[in-house]
Formats: sequence, C-alpha cells, structure tokens
Amino acid sequence: MSWNIRRRVRRPQLRPSDRWSTRATRLQALLEAERPTLLGVQEALADQAFFVQEVLGESYEFIGHGRGAHGLGEGNPIFYDSERLALLDWQQTALSTAPHQPGSRSWGSIYPRVMVACTFEDRVTGSQFLHLNTHFDHLSAYARLMAARTVRRTVEATPLPVVLTGDLNTGAASRPLAELQAGGSLTDTWVMAEQRLSEEWDTLANYKPPKATGRRIDWILASSSLKVLSAAVNGRRYAGGWASDHLPVQAVLRLG
Repeated sequence: MSWNIRRRVRRPQLRPSDRWSTRATRLQALLEAERPTLLGVQEALADQAFFVQEVLGESYEFIGHGRGAHGLGEGNPIFYDSERLALLDWQQTALSTAPHQPGSRSWGSIYPRVMVACTFEDRVTGSQFLHLNTHFDHLSAYARLMAARTVRRTVEATPLPVVLTGDLNTGAASRPLAELQAGGSLTDTWVMAEQRLSEEWDTLANYKPPKATGRRIDWILASSSLKVLSAAVNGRRYAGGWASDHLPVQAVLRLG
C-alpha cells in the first residue's frame, strides 16, 4: 500500500474533515481492515507515524524519519510486518544534488524531498527485494523529473527486484513516469495487474466521493519480474468518511 496520510495541521479554521482528530479514527479503521504487509506513507509527522505503527499492531515496525536537517518534520516512513519480512538494510537520502546531506534541496524544490530505501527478505520464501518510498515536489516539474532520474539510478544499481511507492504529484502521461519506466526498469502495477478491484479513481479526492477520471498521482510501481495479482485505489469510506485528502493505492505482488 502507498498512502499520503496528510500531515497534521493545526489551524482553527480547518473544516472538520481535515482535522487530525477526525481523520485518525478513519485511518485506524482503514488500516485495521486492510493490514498491508508493506506500507509506504507520505507526509507523516513523528506522532502520526507512531500512531500508524500502534494501529497496525505489535508485529509492525517502521523505518524513516523527518525530511528536515535534523530529522524533524514530515517524512516518508516505510511500515512492515516483521513477522513476514526481515529488514536487511535501509537508508534515507535526500532527493537533491547532495543526497547524504539531510534537509538539502535542489532543482527548485520548496521543501526537502527524501527517498527511504529498505532491503527486505521474505521470511516465507527467502526472496529479497528493495522497497523505495518517496514524495515528489508538488510545484516544480523540473524537480519531479530530476527526482525520477535519481530514483531510476537507484533501481538500476540494484540486482534485486524493486517496489516503488509514492505520492509522485504527477500523472501517467508525465515525463517523470516515463523516466521511471524507461527501459522496462519499473512497471505500473495498475496496468500489469491480473485483476483490478476498483475503478481507476482519482487518488487526490480531497475528502469527497472519488471520481473515475484516471487522475492517479499516487503510485505503486514494480520490477517486471514481480507478478501483480491485483491492484486497487481504495475509495471506501471508513468511520463515516475519508482519512486523508489522498486515497490509498494497493497491490498484491508475488516474488519470483
């Protein structure tokens, strides 16, 4: 699952649907219903990340921290069921010309952008894979393109199959998506799925009933060696509404 859960914002004029006190209950209901083995989250503040971990249950761990210079602020943590997956290695890097400098920005990004990379081993099959989770810039098309090139270099540098989750802030016909899929390095799990369990809902629904116009900006891409059994954009209401302005996207993958 990939899900931009929307950071907690403290503004007295917030509409009720956008208040974290309202959304937390809905997020809990969705995650308790779905319990994804692997979850890439975007826009999570530290307290939200710990809340997600608590909701998912005792077997779940998470990796990643805030995108700021001191590891604070919103981040893109990866949550995983440690009973099914063993974490072998991980790192968080900046999507910038100085990837190992926390908080660095490049290419016109207003905010720091990061990529969390985790290498996992499936405890059942022994298969290993790399999971990348990221959140591209929302304003600069050039920053999104350069971020996609950075991610693609990471994909091409590993011999392992890769799963990429993220709010990429761009659609299927965009240059960043073409860059990520160039040479068959990654494929769109929605396109490759043997079964689609939902309409192709717009993923930025903004707390409203989703529309099926195919405007997906939240993504799960995967190496072509991974079999995609099913895919969905989860537009269901939980606890009376939606937990985020973004809808979660989901896929069931098979290694090998």
